Amino acid sequence: MSIAKENEMQDVVREILADYDQGRPIDRREVSTQIDEKAVVGVVQKLLRILFPGYYRKKSYTPHDDERNLSFFIEEIEFQLTRQVAGVLRGQPDFEEADEPAVRREALRLVLAFLHRIPALRELVNTDLEATFDGDPAAKSMEEIVLAYPGLLAITIYRIAHELFLLRVPLIPRMMTEYAHARTGVDIHPGATIGRYFFIDHATGVVIGETSVIGEHVKIYQGVTIGALSTRGGQKLKGVKRHPTIEDNVTIYSGASILGGETVIGRNSVIGGNSFITRPIKPNTRVSIKNQELQIDESDGETFCERDLQQGAWFYTI
Repeated sequence: MSIAKENEMQDVVREILADYDQGRPIDRREVSTQIDEKAVVGVVQKLLRILFPGYYRKKSYTPHDDERNLSFFIEEIEFQLTRQVAGVLRGQPDFEEADEPAVRREALRLVLAFLHRIPALRELVNTDLEATFDGDPAAKSMEEIVLAYPGLLAITIYRIAHELFLLRVPLIPRMMTEYAHARTGVDIHPGATIGRYFFIDHATGVVIGETSVIGEHVKIYQGVTIGALSTRGGQKLKGVKRHPTIEDNVTIYSGASILGGETVIGRNSVIGGNSFITRPIKPNTRVSIKNQELQIDESDGETFCERDLQQGAWFYTI
């Protein structure tokens, strides 16, 4: 490297270091408080093996020694998760004056409380697996669903994250659901409340907001948004119910957008594809889009148009 180039590179380094000293949120450099994203993902992957012991088992583990295998995983999860939870707690106002042992004790308390929830968590996940198998005629086996269905993976990771969210663990639940988002294309906020037997078919493009409430036996397809009407209020809207309520036994087809904290989709309703809903829907209602125009350009140059589709026609993609 020439002297001139080396000097210019050093100038660049000095400029960036000077920029770090402005005191903005992006200027934080305390490595000791940084969360290890890889460790969080590792915890999720180990938890998947615990939730589905016969599906995600390592080849080096023997099935006749479940206690030893499980003990190893639990110890690894406790160690890694406690470290990460302690890291996020240190940045919270309640722990600004706390010493390190106090932070570690609280982190361990939260992690142990979470670990005690695993049997109940497995019961919920089992209902989601059953709902997926019962709801999809293309499913050949439970194994296919566990290992190859992105919807179930996204729901399972959400359920893990939701338990930590309920324990008021900061940041880590959101990191977990963002890992699921990257893997599956499904964005479920860990704060959403979702009942048993939840099924997301095809998965990609689904968004479920923080204050959404979803009942039992709900089935949704790809591209569905259960979101807020507007977030222009920013932090002033924190804690306000901004997202819809979906009652039991509702089916929502692809591309539908259901928005607003006062929007309630009544039980046993069916929402057609591409619907845009911002007001309550009564129970036992079928919502569909009509008066669409279909145009087909044939090779001979003629165009076929179909207008005013008969009432009850459906437009959705499966």
